[in-house]
Amino acid sequence: MLVAIPNGGLRSKAVAAKLKAEGVKAGYPDMALNVPRGPYHGLFIELKSEKGRVSPLQSEWLTKLNAYGNLAVTAYGWIEAKQHLENYLDERFE
Repeated sequence: MLVAIPNGGLRSKAVAAKLKAEGVKAGYPDMALNVPRGPYHGLFIELKSEKGRVSPLQSEWLTKLNAYGNLAVTAYGWIEAKQHLENYLDERFE
């Protein structure tokens, strides 16, 4: 139930236009776990490098997703992403 969202990355203008037409939205989190746990409908993770920064659009999406009953977080590196996934599945909410 864990999916990657095809945002970001380098691509041609034609591919970018096709993805936009299909509904891809700038700033949407990189990963979604569509499994309800505790009070949450699902888990969304914005994955960053250890020195990465959340853009204003990404912050807006995280805020909206949290407001609609999801747990939306930022993970700095894959180890932190793994910890968020394990904590969520074990219902250890921060």
